[in-house]
Amino acid sequence: MTKTIKISHKDKNAPKKAAEVIKAGGVAVVPTETVYGFAADAFNIKAWKKIYELKGRNYKKPLIVMTPDIESVRILADIPEKALRIAKRFWPGQLTLIFPTTGLGKIVSGGRDDLGIRIPDHEFMLKLLKEVGKPVFTTSVNTSGKKSAKTFKEAERFDGIADILVDGGKCEFSFESTVIDMVKFPYIVIRKGCLDTNELLKYI
Repeated sequence: MTKTIKISHKDKNAPKKAAEVIKAGGVAVVPTETVYGFAADAFNIKAWKKIYELKGRNYKKPLIVMTPDIESVRILADIPEKALRIAKRFWPGQLTLIFPTTGLGKIVSGGRDDLGIRIPDHEFMLKLLKEVGKPVFTTSVNTSGKKSAKTFKEAERFDGIADILVDGGKCEFSFESTVIDMVKFPYIVIRKGCLDTNELLKYI
């Protein structure tokens, strides 16, 4: 059983403490504006494999990457011109975009030709991502196939399993991000989520 650190997102040192855990190879449970997420260093294979184990997730299902800005995204993925318009309009936000990977992106994704990326619209998460200073793999906090944690109480079921739990109360939207595959045209809505897909399609 893991000795789990618990901390409030209101603690001014919370982003730094969570980042230290992630940089040391640990797995954090963190609040976002959509749902709670597991977070781990995208370059640490043992760390993100632990997320799969915690969730009981199939390894064929990729994790998504969170970064603090579009400049960080360009290191990992090639952003098509049409995709840039929608990215600039809806990031930071509740939108995950799947792009073709760069050489470095393929290393992060385990050789995949595509990578899902999101820039969250959440003060704590943006501070955390800047503190970590490199891509962070994330996925919803839940057992695979079950509902995602939308409150800290629901996320606490991973107490003693994750390395740190950050209490952010109830998530603002309490619904997963919208996911669009922008690897090739025509683009495909993979998952309907927080954002209205009809509104999104106006920018494609």
